[in-house]
Amino acid sequence: MNAIILLGAPGSGKGTQAARLAESLGLPHISTGAILRQAVADGTELGMAARDIMAAGRLVSDEIVLGIVEERISAPDCSRGFILDGYPRNQAQARALGGVLSRLGAAEWIVNIAVPPEELAARVRGRRGTDGRQDDSEEAFRRRLEVYESESFPLLDHYGDRAVNIAGLGSRDEVFSHLCAALPFATAPLTTPQLVTR
Repeated sequence: MNAIILLGAPGSGKGTQAARLAESLGLPHISTGAILRQAVADGTELGMAARDIMAAGRLVSDEIVLGIVEERISAPDCSRGFILDGYPRNQAQARALGGVLSRLGAAEWIVNIAVPPEELAARVRGRRGTDGRQDDSEEAFRRRLEVYESESFPLLDHYGDRAVNIAGLGSRDEVFSHLCAALPFATAPLTTPQLVTR
């Protein structure tokens, strides 16, 4: 079982690349953000609890997310592996997830999509215009980026040499090629890998 963990700041393209990789490898794409947004749209109890937090650009608590993720990756369709998009988001979650993956006998593959801050802001402005996401307002994005830098960026130190940094600039095809090249069981279709340092 291969557990592919995609890291990156808001707007780095994790969701886009995760969906494409999932299609290429035939593995489930597990996006905690998408799960929560769907719950908001459906008006579920979880969605109502998360709605105001997400609209303000804050992150939903570990307690809400951890159970969802553990249940999902234990499902039969994840027996060959899965792609996590947006989780873990802090070192406590990474430690908890590591324990779950160890029990499942999963191999961890961690890839960080690195994008400069100015490009992130430009991407999110464009996404807000096309998708109309509440959590992509200027203020909400600034808060999300601050939370990422304080809580999620340290994941690179937590994972250390196990994490591979790839350049998130260029076309979507180019980034996908870099991503595939970082995974020995994936096929890199276009270019050689462009790795970056932190």
